[in-house]
Amino acid sequence: MMRMRQRREPPPWWPANEPWPMPASRHRWPAGRARFFRRMAVLAMVVLLGGVATAIALVWTVAARFGIVAGSPAGAIVVIAGAMLGALCTAALILTGGMRFFGRPLGDVMDAAARVADGDYAARVTERGAPQLRGLARAFNTMTTRLADHDRLRRDLMADVAHELRTPLTVIQGKLEGLLDGVYPRDDRQLGELLDETRILSRLIDDLRTLALAEAGTLTLQKEPIDVGALAVDAVRAVASEASARGVTVGAEASPGLPAIEVDPVRVREVIGNLLTNALRHTPAGGSIEVGVRQVATTIEIEVRDTGEGMSLDDLAHAFDRFHKGPASRGSGLGLTIARNLVRAHGGEITLASKPDRGTSAVVILPQRKGSG
Repeated sequence: MMRMRQRREPPPWWPANEPWPMPASRHRWPAGRARFFRRMAVLAMVVLLGGVATAIALVWTVAARFGIVAGSPAGAIVVIAGAMLGALCTAALILTGGMRFFGRPLGDVMDAAARVADGDYAARVTERGAPQLRGLARAFNTMTTRLADHDRLRRDLMADVAHELRTPLTVIQGKLEGLLDGVYPRDDRQLGELLDETRILSRLIDDLRTLALAEAGTLTLQKEPIDVGALAVDAVRAVASEASARGVTVGAEASPGLPAIEVDPVRVREVIGNLLTNALRHTPAGGSIEVGVRQVATTIEIEVRDTGEGMSLDDLAHAFDRFHKGPASRGSGLGLTIARNLVRAHGGEITLASKPDRGTSAVVILPQRKGSG
């Protein structure tokens, strides 16, 4: 049996109001495993012997009643005693093999479960024994793999959030210290720069909240029949002034006769806005961004195309990862992640196609519900 190592610190998920390490009364699987299996073996033997004795007694009684055998009580006792002795030996052999066949795989799962309880998500179980036991081991390994992945993602998220919050906070702190020390003049320009940093913080916090709700499946959608084409035109109009200042042309085109679909207009507008903002960041002066809305079979597709710098294969593969940013990116790295989660919350999907120096195309596919037209 593998010896377990006790963690000095509690695992991340351990309740703050419970003592650590775990009291012995709550963590005695390894020590009590042999006792548990011995009791199960004794119980199985008692049940088996009782069943054999009862069956022999019934057969003897019936045989004696019909005169097949002599009905002597002493003879019955001898026969029953002999049968029970034989059954005992047979049961001992069967249970010994059975305990090896079933007990060891179950013991492995119990040991590994105790290690997981200690926060060791690397615990795995060898798949052996009966098909049901192999299935149990396989399910256990899948569970621990997912727990390990979730724990890693949680740690990565905390590190990324701390990093993203540190940058604007450092700028704000430095600016304020400079103002107090007289390094920077106390004018509207300096105050405006501080206000911009607070807006970055506010946007980051709002993005994190939206992302957390979407990934937890608790995001509430206020759906209503909406003309997505008109929604795209409004989103383009909102970024038109910024695009003009950057020297980028932006436009929208919707196919005529598009049916209204049941979506949350605020969230779909946010998706289009994130895609447009991302396109603006990566499209140089003289470039263009086009938004197209069309009906394809039973879906509505929204495509945002730009003539920007495009993405490498590696950036394209990780584009939807949290906080993933390309070398020249100035955003938080959450825009595409949030967009995908919002689209999936509507039962849709989003895809990206891009090549370096050839621009990027993002396509949002929204299902057209029956009766939404």
